[in-house]
Amino acid sequence: MITDIPAFIRENTRVLPASYVPEVKLYLADDAVSLWQLTEEQLGELGLPPPFWAFAWAGGQALARYVLDQPEIVAGKRVLDVASGSGLVGIAAMLAGARDALAADIDRFAGDAARLNAALNGVMLETTDADLIGPEVSQEVILVGDLFYDRDLAPRVFDWLLKLREGGKSVLIGDPGRTYLPKDKLEQIAAYDIPVTRMLEDAELKRAAVWALR
Repeated sequence: MITDIPAFIRENTRVLPASYVPEVKLYLADDAVSLWQLTEEQLGELGLPPPFWAFAWAGGQALARYVLDQPEIVAGKRVLDVASGSGLVGIAAMLAGARDALAADIDRFAGDAARLNAALNGVMLETTDADLIGPEVSQEVILVGDLFYDRDLAPRVFDWLLKLREGGKSVLIGDPGRTYLPKDKLEQIAAYDIPVTRMLEDAELKRAAVWALR
């Protein structure tokens, strides 16, 4: 039984730089399947989501790289990191001068992972495990990494982002061209070749882009 999630994260990961954002260090796992199985065993539950929080995904890395290289996007602003996982994008926003950043992820481990990773990098992140997709949010900049992998989720996310953009929010998406990314409704503004884990992506390099809504 896992009673101390931060301790579990520290014991089953290593502190490593994100491959394409080396100025950010994260608690990262070497083996997704083993960690996934261990989490289910320790919690005594089956059907848990994969430990997305233990990896620096290509879309998130692209978005983090873009924010760090273009800090004016977030400087002095309130930022929402949607489906935050490790918190990489929110951390990058804080390092780039954001006023504050909220890392939102429904995975119960993600909030602890994001806070641990933020501490590694000398910044503070707020976290929530609430599902924020749908309602209005107070943040000015909305950053979304690697969230267009599911057929049912993707249109719900896009409709919400469109509504936020129409309400005056700045919206950026980081994605390596997942199956349900609506490219015809987006404009690519940057692209990078991200070193990734073959076990997760079936490749060693993944072309990932940053997209804005048309």
